[in-house]
Amino acid sequence: MPELLLELFSEEIPARMQVKAGEDLVRLAGEALADLSPRDLRWHVGPRRLALTATVEAGVPARSGNERGPRIGAPEQALAGFLRKYGADRSALREEGDYWVLDTSSPGREAAALIAEVIPALLWKFPWPKSMRWGGSSLFTWVRPLRRILCQLDGAVVPFSLAQGDDDGHGLRSGDETEGHRFLSPGAVKVRGIAEWQAALAGRHVVLDIEERRRRVAEGIARVAAAHGLTVVDDPGLVDEVAGLVEWPVPLLGRIDDQYMSLPAEVMQVSMRVNQRYFALRDAEGKAAPYFAFIANIEATDQGRAIMAGNERVLRARFADARHFWDQDRKEPLASRLAVLERVTYHAKLGSQAALVARLRRLAREIAPLVGADARDADGAALLAKADLTTGMVGEFPELQGVMGRYYALHDGESPWIADAIRDHYAPKGPSDPVPDAPVSIAVALADKIDRLAMFFSIGEAPTGSGDPFALRRAALGIIRIIRENGLRLPLGRLFAFASDEAPVADLLAFMAERLRVQLRAEGARHDVLAAVFAVHADDTAEGAGDIVRLLARADAVAALLVSEDGANLLAAYKRAANILRIEDRKDGPHQGTPDESLLEVPEERALAEALQEAEPAVMAALDAEDDATAMASLARLRGPLDAFFDQVTVNAEEPALRRNRLRLLSRLRDTMNRVADFSRIEG
Repeated sequence: MPELLLELFSEEIPARMQVKAGEDLVRLAGEALADLSPRDLRWHVGPRRLALTATVEAGVPARSGNERGPRIGAPEQALAGFLRKYGADRSALREEGDYWVLDTSSPGREAAALIAEVIPALLWKFPWPKSMRWGGSSLFTWVRPLRRILCQLDGAVVPFSLAQGDDDGHGLRSGDETEGHRFLSPGAVKVRGIAEWQAALAGRHVVLDIEERRRRVAEGIARVAAAHGLTVVDDPGLVDEVAGLVEWPVPLLGRIDDQYMSLPAEVMQVSMRVNQRYFALRDAEGKAAPYFAFIANIEATDQGRAIMAGNERVLRARFADARHFWDQDRKEPLASRLAVLERVTYHAKLGSQAALVARLRRLAREIAPLVGADARDADGAALLAKADLTTGMVGEFPELQGVMGRYYALHDGESPWIADAIRDHYAPKGPSDPVPDAPVSIAVALADKIDRLAMFFSIGEAPTGSGDPFALRRAALGIIRIIRENGLRLPLGRLFAFASDEAPVADLLAFMAERLRVQLRAEGARHDVLAAVFAVHADDTAEGAGDIVRLLARADAVAALLVSEDGANLLAAYKRAANILRIEDRKDGPHQGTPDESLLEVPEERALAEALQEAEPAVMAALDAEDDATAMASLARLRGPLDAFFDQVTVNAEEPALRRNRLRLLSRLRDTMNRVADFSRIEG
């Protein structure tokens, strides 16, 4: 099959847009070239190029066929729409039975002609998040000025231009030239085919594959750090970004002036990362090292000495700014900043940051005894939790909110556990972040997230679809992780209601249940069992409503029952009973109530009634005592009598009284099992 090569060479593409652009190019080209059955579609992306390689059919064969249109006598609008769809006129129609039929045919086309037709349209409509026009009067836009288009089929140029009508498309036409590294191998070079293109770039200081650039970045900085006995602070996001900024990664090491080593390690790391894309290093003891690693995009003749000196000079200026914020912020205690929070809006419908702090204090005091924290310490930490938002350092680096609050609290003489809670109350920010484990930190972190959910749900801002502007899903997952990883027994329903009188508690608990199911599904757990347990217990109105640890323990017990022979057979019998009841209830139900013992004629139905009479109170007592094993064992003992019942008893007896009584017996079985979980939700 012929090989297709398309390279779009431009000025520097923002790193954050590159991968998505590659994915979009493959998707759109696959759709546009569907008639050529493209295979092995691969995208390649870097700072100055977006490319596609694939194999395609040599052409599209001629085709003929027919299309059935509207019925004869259909409205004229329907017929006109049909003709418009196929670009035909009425004379091309013929009658076949009750319908109009259009005979169609299309001539064969060579692949190059089809590619030349569809690629310009694709490029005009390419979905960059942001794009620009440049020079002249063309309306064609690209993420940055587009300089060259390389398009070949088996090494031969596929000729096309970006001109549309009177628009010259910046005069861009496809050709056979690419460019290497801007400084190390400047100028255009002709290539013929994919293999020659790849070899030409490799020989001109361009690492084409983004994964290879990532590897070189990560291994390069680790190597120069190790040469000084240092390690690199793990930062995969920065590795990804830097790999999108350079074509020829060259690792270098710079030194930090001793005068700045007294800055907090987090301040140095964030300042280096945000402003300069530098990597922070640690010494053998895990402390901040007086060095930084970075990636240059050029091999210098002086081994990079001038580049390193320039970067050290830039970093000194950055750290001087950070030192200014650090010194100025500590002149005022955190507590003195609380009044400013009155003037900082949290949300238009929810008031100021000061109002948020008042809610957090109240909620943290309520949570504290439930997690083993001192209520006064929880109140003190909640009071100061948002104070660092008004500091110069956090204003410059919002990523440091909470972190700086801890440093400033310690400087003010606050206890370590209060200072740690100020830092940790935002945690976890992501799935890989550790959760708070100190009692005061747990109390304030939970208060922050419970308040966020309760208040935003109260004003009708629950997430919809993929939209979640207030990070409520992240808050819910944070609550779940804190509870699970610390083994906490919390009545979330009561806490949501305590956080806001307007909170829709049932909706919030359902939202939490869905987030938990997502998490368990990712872990490979049986989310259907969890759904069955939550359907019965998550919206309880009792004190323990929303106790995630309790519900998970019950779900584990149900899952253990189902893997046993008794449990599997019991589930099958339950589903059979539920199906019978669903059908019969539609006829003349519901069939509820206590079965009449005098109508229990067959020994097997009497045995089932006796087993239910014994099991129901035993299950309820075990559930109340949180003895899930005993509750499951009581259910398992129903398996034998239930199997015998279905073997020997005709449920839909001819006598109406017997039928109703037996349906009531099955209804009692269903209700007894549903006290544990809604078994109808369980797969299998």
